[in-house]
Amino acid sequence: MTQLQGSPQEEQPSAPVPRDYSHAWRALRHRNFRLFFGGQRISLIGTWMTRVATSWLVYRLTKSALLLGTVGFAGQIPTFLLAPIAGVLVDRIDRPKVLVWTQTLAVVQSLALAWLTLSHRVTIAEVLALSALQGIINAFDMPGRQSFMGKIVEDRADLSNAIAINSSMVNTARLIGPSLSGLLTAATSEGWCFPADGVSYIALIASLLMMRIPPDDLERATTSMFAQLKQG
Repeated sequence: MTQLQGSPQEEQPSAPVPRDYSHAWRALRHRNFRLFFGGQRISLIGTWMTRVATSWLVYRLTKSALLLGTVGFAGQIPTFLLAPIAGVLVDRIDRPKVLVWTQTLAVVQSLALAWLTLSHRVTIAEVLALSALQGIINAFDMPGRQSFMGKIVEDRADLSNAIAINSSMVNTARLIGPSLSGLLTAATSEGWCFPADGVSYIALIASLLMMRIPPDDLERATTSMFAQLKQG
C-alpha cells in the first residue's frame, strides 16, 4: 500500500515542468512561427548592430552632435509620415511578398552602406540618404510584420504568446546587437557591421520563403484609400 500511494507522489513534481515550459513557449508549436522566430532574431541583431555602427560612423566623420541627431531624424521621420499610408497599402497586397521585398531592399541598403564605408568613399550626405531609405522601408515593413503575425500562428489562443515572444526577441537583440557591434568595431572598423547586417536579413528572407502559407484572401476594396486611412 505504501508503494502504491508513493508512486503517484513521485511522479507529480515532474509534471508541471514541461507543462509550464510549453505554456511559456506554446506559439513555437506552429511551424511557420518557428521559422519566423529563427530568422527574425538573427535579423534584429543585425539591425541593432547597424544602428550603433551608423552612429559611430557619423560621429567619427563629423564630430558633430547635431549631425548625429539629424541622421537619426532622417531614419525615423519617413516611417512616421508614411506608416499610415503604408498600412493601407499593405492591406491590399499579399503580406509575405511585402516582407520579402522589404527585406531584400534592406539587404541592398546595408550592402551599399558597407561598400561606401569600407572603400572610404562614404560622405555624410550618403549616410543621410541611406538612413532615409531605411526609414521608408521600415514604414512598409512594420505594418506588414504586425499583420503577418496572425497568419503564421494558426491558433488564435496562441497569438498573445507569439506577440510576447516577439517582444522578447526585440529586447534580446537590443542587448546582443550593440555588444557585437562594439566588439567588431573595436577589432576592425564600424564598416564591417553593415555587411553583417545585410547577411542577417537573408536569414529572415529564407525563413519567409520556407513557410507554407495559404495566399491572402484579399478583398476588393469597396472604399477609397483616403476613406480607409481616415477610418484607421
